[in-house]
Amino acid sequence: MLSPESAAVVRASLPVIGGAIEDIAARFYATMFAEHPELQRNLFNRGNQANGEQRSALAGSIAAFAGLLVERPGERPEAMLSRIANKHASLGVTPDQYEIVRKYLFAAIVDVLGEAVTPEVASAWDEVYQLMADALIALETDLGEPGDHWTVATVLSRRAESAETISVTLRPPVMLPFRPGQYISVAVTLPDGARQIRQYSLSRSPERGDLRITVKRAGGGDDPEGEVSNWLHANLREGDQLTISRPFGDLTLSPGDTPLLLASAGIGVTPILSMVDHLVATRSTRQVTVVHADRTAADHAHREELTRLVDALPRGVLHRWYEESCDCDCRPAPRTGLVDLSEIDLPARTVAYLCGPLPFMRGLRSQLLRRGVPGSDIHYEVFGPDLWLGRD
Repeated sequence: MLSPESAAVVRASLPVIGGAIEDIAARFYATMFAEHPELQRNLFNRGNQANGEQRSALAGSIAAFAGLLVERPGERPEAMLSRIANKHASLGVTPDQYEIVRKYLFAAIVDVLGEAVTPEVASAWDEVYQLMADALIALETDLGEPGDHWTVATVLSRRAESAETISVTLRPPVMLPFRPGQYISVAVTLPDGARQIRQYSLSRSPERGDLRITVKRAGGGDDPEGEVSNWLHANLREGDQLTISRPFGDLTLSPGDTPLLLASAGIGVTPILSMVDHLVATRSTRQVTVVHADRTAADHAHREELTRLVDALPRGVLHRWYEESCDCDCRPAPRTGLVDLSEIDLPARTVAYLCGPLPFMRGLRSQLLRRGVPGSDIHYEVFGPDLWLGRD
């Protein structure tokens, strides 16, 4: 809990610092990477640095955390902290790196705001940062030692799932238990020598044994946003070795008998596929509504597999929307356009899981709230930095 003295200072200075937080984050990353280039090459996602998403995610998380400390001091943003901690653990972030971040973050605050950063303001915001860092370090410690997260898996198979998507089946030296909806990190050394890490959801159930990820080609040329996925497409073959983390992630299927809505768009189908596969493997009798949106039927990775799995659920129903009209032999027949949940039945007590682009998830969340689904029963996963952090 923030001290009363610091809370008053943070409340007064939050509009100023919050208004400049994007500029502060940009200055922070530029200075830190200039003096620690190994962090940009070997830890941070260069694609998210290039498109600015990492800066926005950092800014949003700090501002949201500070706002909660002063507005609701008896609460902690558990969902936000858990999501960040899982991502940090999957990357191998260590406690000493928080001190590096602190050094450059506060230097950036002073650089951007100048004399507005009095000793009292600096001390209060240092307390905010330390509270957030301590909470994250504690959560990440509970997830295990960073050095124990990595292993080398063998590629058992590679399969085309659409023109731009492949699935890769992996066998680590020992079985890595996971929960449906979790992801692993993949670390590759690129041609320029950088070791870049990306997260990929596991796209089938734990009951299958071996791990499977599904990778969509992204960007093009020298675009850093797709450099790891494109490297995997171009280079990964059966029998190769791939460095992976053990599974992480907090978007996991809740036990029980409540009805489920599992909704995805594009490559967001991957964690949803793992959940549906798990429900089939465990002979679940839950009422399960599966919704998927894509550009075309041809772009829909794992289309036939998803249909087969939903058909195997005794109380499962599948709804699909494609942006372009479909002349494929799809069962059930897909709708054209954007997902409209008013067209489908949602039982009372439905718990929703969403994965896909942010506009898709925001739209579905709004529709669900209008239909009376509590915000606490709407869960989501974001590929890349979470630009939705701190939202109720």
